[in-house]
Amino acid sequence: MNKTIRSSALTRTRLIEAASQVFASLGVQGATTREIARVAGVNEVTLFRHFANKEQLLGAVIKNALALQTEALAHPQVWTQDLKIDLRQYAHLYNTMLEAQEDLIRTFIGEAKRHPEEAKQVIQEAAKPLGEKLVAYLQSSQRLGTVRADLDLFPAVDMFKGMLLAGMLCRSANFNQGSYSCEDYIETCVDIFVDGIIATPFSVVNTAVNHDF
Repeated sequence: MNKTIRSSALTRTRLIEAASQVFASLGVQGATTREIARVAGVNEVTLFRHFANKEQLLGAVIKNALALQTEALAHPQVWTQDLKIDLRQYAHLYNTMLEAQEDLIRTFIGEAKRHPEEAKQVIQEAAKPLGEKLVAYLQSSQRLGTVRADLDLFPAVDMFKGMLLAGMLCRSANFNQGSYSCEDYIETCVDIFVDGIIATPFSVVNTAVNHDF
């Protein structure tokens, strides 16, 4: 029984890895379950025993790509409540994922407007937990008074992740100006973001005044 379970888990892993390769090279629309099965070294019937359709496989690929980072941020002890330390940690984890999944990310971006609505929903849902971890942390920081209470955290987090994504894309395409390192870029992103969200005496007073009105 254990051998059967282990064999099934290995087959599932092979299918997810094969799907990642095929999605990266052919895109969501161009990828077929037949090609994914071929790359995985199994037949299509075996694929359908594990995944009902291509969209399920797409969701599994994205969750697998984010799994290490999501798990690393799942434990409360990871967060020190020092904004710069914690955001630097998050930025490094997120950048590691971006670099590891660059081909897949570039394919998704390139064909984003042509994605079927179902595929868009799968991508959004699968990618959501990693962003939600940071939103939850910043919400707790708002309650502690270290992050501006007037800040809408969802666009703020999207902006932070967007800066990191842009940095990875520019670095890999040699578009960055000057001779700065990846570490320099991440540090700058964190500094700018923290300066923008940190609660100051003025922002606390201003929020209180707005609430009074």
